Amino acid sequence: MIIIATLALLLRFAIDRIIKFNISQNESNAQVTLKLISTALENFAKDNHGIYPTTPSLLITSKPAYLDKDYITLSPSKGYNFGCSRLEPSGYSCYASPARCRLTGVMVYTVTTGSLFVSEECEK
Repeated sequence: MIIIATLALLLRFAIDRIIKFNISQNESNAQVTLKLISTALENFAKDNHGIYPTTPSLLITSKPAYLDKDYITLSPSKGYNFGCSRLEPSGYSCYASPARCRLTGVMVYTVTTGSLFVSEECEK
C-alpha cells in the first residue's frame, strides 16, 4: 500500500513537470510567432506608405510575401490560438491566447501598432 501511494505521488510530480515544460514551450513559440506577425505587419506598412493590411492574407499573397503561412487561419498551433481583433489601414491589434487556459498556456499575449507587446495571465 505504501509503495502504491509513493508511486502515485511520484507519477503526479512527473506529470506536473511535463505539463509545465509543455506550457513553457508553447508560450515561447506563441511569443515568437506573434512577434513574427507583428514584424510582417510593420514591414508591410513600411513598404506601403504607412498603410497596414486589412486582412492577414495580404501578408502571404503580396509580392514579396511577408509571411510564409497564415498563422491565424492555422490556429490553434502548439497550444495557442492566434488572431487579430483589429486590422485597419491605420493599425492593428493581434493576440495569442492559450487553446486551454492553464493546460496549454497561462499567458495571453497581445501586440499592437508599433510592435507594442503586452502579456497577461489567462483566466480559467
